[in-house]
Amino acid sequence: MGTLDGKTALVTGGSRGIGRAIAERLGRDGARVAVHFGENEAAAKDTVAAIEAEGGSAFAIRARLGEPGDAEALWAAFDEQADGVDILVNNAGVDDGRQGFAGTTPEAFDRVFSINARAPFFIIQHGLGRLRDGGRIINVSTGLTHQPGAIPEIVAYTMTKSALDQLTAVLAKELGPRGITVNAVAPGAIDTDMNAGWLRASPEAREATARRSPLGRVGMPADVADIAGFLASADSRWVTGQWIDATGGALL
Repeated sequence: MGTLDGKTALVTGGSRGIGRAIAERLGRDGARVAVHFGENEAAAKDTVAAIEAEGGSAFAIRARLGEPGDAEALWAAFDEQADGVDILVNNAGVDDGRQGFAGTTPEAFDRVFSINARAPFFIIQHGLGRLRDGGRIINVSTGLTHQPGAIPEIVAYTMTKSALDQLTAVLAKELGPRGITVNAVAPGAIDTDMNAGWLRASPEAREATARRSPLGRVGMPADVADIAGFLASADSRWVTGQWIDATGGALL
């Protein structure tokens, strides 16, 4: 038996990168996983197939985040295939174009906040009636919120994740009486498509990134997914309102 048998999970941005790794981990642990995607249906279907190939259960749902009515659209798609949720993972996110403080346009600022901060807020708000008592909310943050100014090129992105950290703490207190835990997992530089432009393209950048961790390597999506697996399980029942450093010690 899996540790999450009988549970239903929803992972936003679950078709690629960290989100896919989390979806696959929860699927292996026995949860039925809703794999959310915004645009790349093929990637979502591939993730569902990968979960099913390992004996798990999953389905894909589409909703474009950062638009009016996004949370309602997401839950409407979810409701067509499931009745209630036990684990909600807010993973979907975008960066802000890496233009720094001076170069960030109002349009880029609004987009990154609408997807990274506003969408999780209202996804949770609209999902609370579906989230069962004793459930789990896991928000994907970033190590940058505890290292201000480390990468000034993505200041707006870092601001969105700071907002998510605050939401995590507030909701942990508010939802505790229902036995619902709320935690944030904060990756460092992870080898994903989002970071491909600089991390995969430059051996020097990859080596420098690996050196930041005492473990001497670049983080992989599974490194973060396994922490999410713990936070989704009964083993984490006494952990709530926490910001979990998933940077491989890069902040030391």
